[in-house]
Order: sequence, then C-alpha cells, then structure tokens
Amino acid sequence: MTKRLQLFVAAFAILAFSPLLASASDPSPLQDFCVAINDTKNGVFVNGKFCKDPKLANAEDFFYSGLNIPRNTSNPVGSTVTPVNVAQIPGLNTLGISLVRIDYAPYSGLNPPHTHPRAMDILMVLEGTLYVGFVTSNIDNRLITKVLNPGKVLVFPVGLIHFKFNIGNTKAVAFAGLSSQNPGVITIANAVFGSNPPINPDVLTKAFQLDKNIVTYLQSKFWWDNN
Repeated sequence: MTKRLQLFVAAFAILAFSPLLASASDPSPLQDFCVAINDTKNGVFVNGKFCKDPKLANAEDFFYSGLNIPRNTSNPVGSTVTPVNVAQIPGLNTLGISLVRIDYAPYSGLNPPHTHPRAMDILMVLEGTLYVGFVTSNIDNRLITKVLNPGKVLVFPVGLIHFKFNIGNTKAVAFAGLSSQNPGVITIANAVFGSNPPINPDVLTKAFQLDKNIVTYLQSKFWWDNN
C-alpha cells in the first residue's frame, strides 16, 4: 500500500468514526438532583457547585419563601429584583431554571438595560403596566417593544440587551423565569461606566462618541445595583 493510500485510509477511518465519538456523551442528567453545598472535601463537583449526598437531601434544599412580599423600590432606578436561583435554593443546581420577582416604583420605575449571559428570560406582569423591549444583535440592532398589562408575557432571547419600564401611575410587579439555575446579569451602564478598575476614558470617549468630560463624569457616578 502506497504512502498516499495509507493516509487516505487513515483519514477515512477517522471521519467514519467521528459521528460515534461526537454522540458518545449523554446529555440527560444521570441523577435526580445535585443539591449545591460549599463542602469542597466530601462532595462531587458538578456545573460549578459541589453536590450534597442525595441521601441527605431534604425539603429545605428545594424550598424558598417570600416572593409574595413587596420590596422597597426607593432607589435611583426605582426597582428591586428578588432572585430565586441556586444561591437561594441549592436544589436548583444543574436543573437549568430560576425565577425572579421585580418590583417597580410608580411611573418611571426601571429595570435598566441589561443582559443575562447564560439564560433567556420570560416575563409575566402581575400588576401594573410595563413598557418592555430588547435589541437584536449587530448589525441590525432592531428594537422590539411591547406594552404589557397584567397576565401578558414577553420573551427576551438569551444574551440580548433588554429593559422593563413602568409607565403606569401605580406600582408594578412582574415575575420572570430564566433558563439557567445561575443566569447572571450584566447591567450595561454599571458594567461600562462603573467597572472596577475604570475603563480608560479614551476608550469610552471614542466608543460612545462623547466628550471626555462627560465620560469622566459618568464614571464618577454611583451606579446602583437593583439585584
């Protein structure tokens, strides 16, 4: 067999077996749950958390109380987010889902433009009237918006910048489901102008086409975290 033929046969064999190699993993969970614990000595590390021995799991590992309680919205943005993710319910670890309650102050309560790097967001309004929207990715950057009254729902695709703004004269309350046990949140203004350490003002001056004095003023402000 010539050298060229040997190489061809080897390449063909690799290609023939590659689908089998690609499908060898099992995407389904191999256990009922993985209750998150901080024990780094006696646990099994799964998806960012150590797992409690399943035999020691109890109802409290899967329970949270308090989403019926209105939150204080007397802050610069006029909203407060109450999360229920793996930090509040250890039993959510690896289950790929979480929940938040958002309270909005009367007219102008805002959940500022933000993204969830690891989850899509489905929002339902319980009380009040919200103007909500998201912006599609480059290069279109198309704004898609909707006014939501009680019982109305809108979905925000994963990773896209979105916002929720109370346009009613009364308080508003909404609940959102997220497709991750730890969705994360990046509030745009906080990340850009409130980073630690600050981004070089020359970078932001050029990126936002602003006067440098405006950039340094924005960087000097206190950027409120409503989470």
